[in-house]
Amino acid sequence: MASRKQAIPNDSRSFGGRPAKRTKVHDERQASTSSAEPSNGMEDITGAARLSEDEYEEDKVEPGQPKTEPRASDLYLDTINRALLDFDFEKVCSVSMSNINTYGCLVCGKYFQGRGRNSYAYAHSIHDDHHVFINLETAKVYVLPDGYLVSDPSLEDISFVLNPSFTKASTSTLSSPSHLLKPSYDLSSKPYISGYIGLNNIKRNDHMNVIIHSLLHIPPLRDYLLLSSFRGKESELVKRFATLAKKIWNPRLFKSQVSPHEFLQEVNRASAGKFRLEQQGDPVEFLGWLLNRLHKDMGGTKKKNSSIIFSTFQGELRVETQQVVVRPDSTGSEKPQFDIDRDIKATVSPFLFLAVDLPPPPLFQDTIEKNIIPQVSIHSVLAKYDGVTTQESAGQLRRYKCQRLPQYIILHYKRFTKNAFVEEKNPTIVTFPLRGVDFREYLDAAPTHPPTVYDLIANVTHESVAGTTRDKENTIWKVHLRAAGGGGEGEKWFQIQDLIVEETRKEMIFLGETVLQIWERRAANVNGNASTKMDVDRR
Repeated sequence: MASRKQAIPNDSRSFGGRPAKRTKVHDERQASTSSAEPSNGMEDITGAARLSEDEYEEDKVEPGQPKTEPRASDLYLDTINRALLDFDFEKVCSVSMSNINTYGCLVCGKYFQGRGRNSYAYAHSIHDDHHVFINLETAKVYVLPDGYLVSDPSLEDISFVLNPSFTKASTSTLSSPSHLLKPSYDLSSKPYISGYIGLNNIKRNDHMNVIIHSLLHIPPLRDYLLLSSFRGKESELVKRFATLAKKIWNPRLFKSQVSPHEFLQEVNRASAGKFRLEQQGDPVEFLGWLLNRLHKDMGGTKKKNSSIIFSTFQGELRVETQQVVVRPDSTGSEKPQFDIDRDIKATVSPFLFLAVDLPPPPLFQDTIEKNIIPQVSIHSVLAKYDGVTTQESAGQLRRYKCQRLPQYIILHYKRFTKNAFVEEKNPTIVTFPLRGVDFREYLDAAPTHPPTVYDLIANVTHESVAGTTRDKENTIWKVHLRAAGGGGEGEKWFQIQDLIVEETRKEMIFLGETVLQIWERRAANVNGNASTKMDVDRR
């Protein structure tokens, strides 16, 4: 008995004014177990060994463990500091940097490994007088060093912030106007609308933030991730992307912002360092990589609709090519055209987004020595896909026509080009309506094809210093998001730049240098045609 009591003075000195509570808890445990097992003078004072002797051992309940729990007043729950809790960062021990069996201290917010006698969490509870810990995987809460499992209703909000959960009923309203009428409030009583919150720019990851927001506002993909409960062989990238989606749409956040750190750390690993937190990059390159990687990790194949990525974004494009032949009577100023008397090679390929070329910027300046910024309409740049317009490249003529349009069309405006010296930026402004763009002109398909009228849902813009040279170091990426389905005069749009979230006027959206857009197919009416409640812009 003497050898066991040697552990008590250490605990009493570390716990300051709380030894009385620990003694009371111990007394209750002795009382509850005295009838079940006779005292042999070797009772476990701390209780930690009873639950887990090894710091890496998973949670378990052994036959001798008491079923009754001490009162909440005995569990140090009043020491929990929700303002310091941040579950957005990678779940690794702050001492060993291991991600195995990690616990979060609910008093200071730090992460520690294990909870056995030799663990870092156990040592932290002794030396820092912090006693309440949550398992970051199972969300079970324990009091250390005693080792009690706590099941108290007051901890439910913490578990929900750590692992938010959604139902079909809760996701069904996220794209409806009613979602905007139900603001949430963080710990500081600051109102926010779930889904439309800031993402932390940890270093230079704003180009990835805009893609994260854009994808997580696509209803089929968003709902798939929110309703997921991955416990199988899914990749870590898919799991962390789903976790990030749940946090962004969480209506019960402690802070009205989210850090994508945990997801982007996995992006860095999965891309072999191609996309890093500390390096500015191209959002289109990141989008292309992410869509293909998610498709593969979700078990997708080359078959149509083999993953949520393909069923949402994949279309089909016909490409016709013909070798350029210079005629003897040609003057050299004529533009090459397809010759119907010669063979035309046609191939049909799937696509996840359509690249759109911009006209060359002007070489001259106006009277006040500033470049003239041209404007073009969206239909003029989409003419590339009308099946008539030809393009010449490497001695080949090409023309394009869509064979099947996806539910969501991603357009990439090719604003940057490289030459032998610098990377140039095209400042041309593309004008577009927010609703009712008809893609029928760019489609060659049967009448049974779904409606071809699309409405804008996300718009990514680029901002940098004036001029035609790309300046990556001083680049700002922003995303415009249509709020909760939109529609009508009261339609709302939000502009998000990292942590800055603000409502924006619809008339201002097309004034930026758009790089990427996502268009949503308008739902069909009872006659099978696109809904005509709003105007359709065909030219």
